[in-house]
Amino acid sequence: MEFRQQWFGNVRGDVLSGITVALALIPEAIGFSIVAGVDPIVGLHASIVIAIVIAFVGGRAGMISAATGAMAVLMGSLYRDYGMEYLLAAGVLAGIIQVLLGAFGIGRFITFIPKPVMTGFVNALAIIIFMAQLPQFVGAGPAMYIVVAGTLAIIYILPRFTKAVPAPLVAIVVMSLIAVWLNLDVKTVGEMGELGNTPPMFHIPQIELTWNMFRVILPVSISLALVGLLESLLTATIVDDMTETKSSKNVEARGQGIANIVNGFFGGMAGCAMIGQSVINIKSGGRGRLSTFTAGAFLLILLVLLGDIVSRIPLAALVGVMIMVSIGTFDWSSLYRANKIPLADTIVMLIVVGIVVATDNLSIGVGVGVVLCTLHFGWKIAKLKVTANVGAEDGVKVYEVRGQMFFGTASHFVEHFTPANDPDRVVIDFSHSHIWDHSAASAVSRVKFEYYKLGKQADIRGLNDESRATIEKTGLSAPSGH
Repeated sequence: MEFRQQWFGNVRGDVLSGITVALALIPEAIGFSIVAGVDPIVGLHASIVIAIVIAFVGGRAGMISAATGAMAVLMGSLYRDYGMEYLLAAGVLAGIIQVLLGAFGIGRFITFIPKPVMTGFVNALAIIIFMAQLPQFVGAGPAMYIVVAGTLAIIYILPRFTKAVPAPLVAIVVMSLIAVWLNLDVKTVGEMGELGNTPPMFHIPQIELTWNMFRVILPVSISLALVGLLESLLTATIVDDMTETKSSKNVEARGQGIANIVNGFFGGMAGCAMIGQSVINIKSGGRGRLSTFTAGAFLLILLVLLGDIVSRIPLAALVGVMIMVSIGTFDWSSLYRANKIPLADTIVMLIVVGIVVATDNLSIGVGVGVVLCTLHFGWKIAKLKVTANVGAEDGVKVYEVRGQMFFGTASHFVEHFTPANDPDRVVIDFSHSHIWDHSAASAVSRVKFEYYKLGKQADIRGLNDESRATIEKTGLSAPSGH
């Protein structure tokens, strides 16, 4: 039942949105090929194969995967130094690594990425998508601005009257017809590079399986695998939120790997999920696997049968669509709700945005953001309060511990006790605390031993079951006390 729903539950919406995505994929795939230094056809073939394969094996219905800029920047040096065959082999090996990581449950770790980092990731991508359109305006005449404005007008006005057809698709078709009819002086898709009319063909990378070859491609393959999974799993999470549905991150990781393995044997550069195209798909009504399949299949049809027509599409129309994507992707609530968000979270979000935009590297920005959030969290919980009350229990000194006991507070805990000045019996009350790790348990053991050396007794009470188990693993008996 779920299979039928994912494939045939939204046929009309999925097919139309897939066609829209396919049209928008063409300049992206060509552009990313240029970034990697390979022929445009390599990026187009990759987008076809990856989209079709991931439609069957991915863990997130409605998400678009193809050739991406994040992957392209990692493979340029390998292609320049060793050629296309090594690049294909690196993509296959990256896919194998992704399959293994998916099998080992890598998808679980996406839950460790904090909300400020996710917001920064989304906002940075929106800014990057927008900035990527700006070079198209350099040296452009009034016709460029007219087509972009017309595209945006259709996208935002048409849905007020009908949602039967995706507004971006209508905008691309209408503005293309106007540009051709009026013979407007605007750049076209065909000017970006030769589309060709050949479909992806099966091809085994022509390389010698030697240790030296493996040593050359392994670092690139690891980078491709990790960056690809990071962007794919983050995109899956964003699409989950947009559609209010769930996806399997481990299945998605394995699916991305399978897609890259197959893609490597069909002459394509490695790829991953695309946030911009996924947003286009969702906003155009795509929800099922059929939309992803249609994007790849229709791109194949465009390439093989309709190349001459596609080459006449004005880039300005596609630029308008991508500007719409950047506006829709940006989390505007992060700005107008800034006064309601903790200052530390806002700072982390801005740092992530700044790093990603400055370096064009998602993994660095997300990695720094996670580290900053972790340090901030550690700083917040590393606040331990120990208060002493003498005489409340027949001359017994009671130490009440409040806060989390872990490696970050263990030494601070020990400093609160004065065995030499204390009475013969003290009680350490953990009713308002939790012992998390061996460092904390060892600190408790150390305090007890200091009293024992002086012939005094230190009892422990108030431990919950987990804290008691952690304490007892150190060999320290932890009676419940009073």
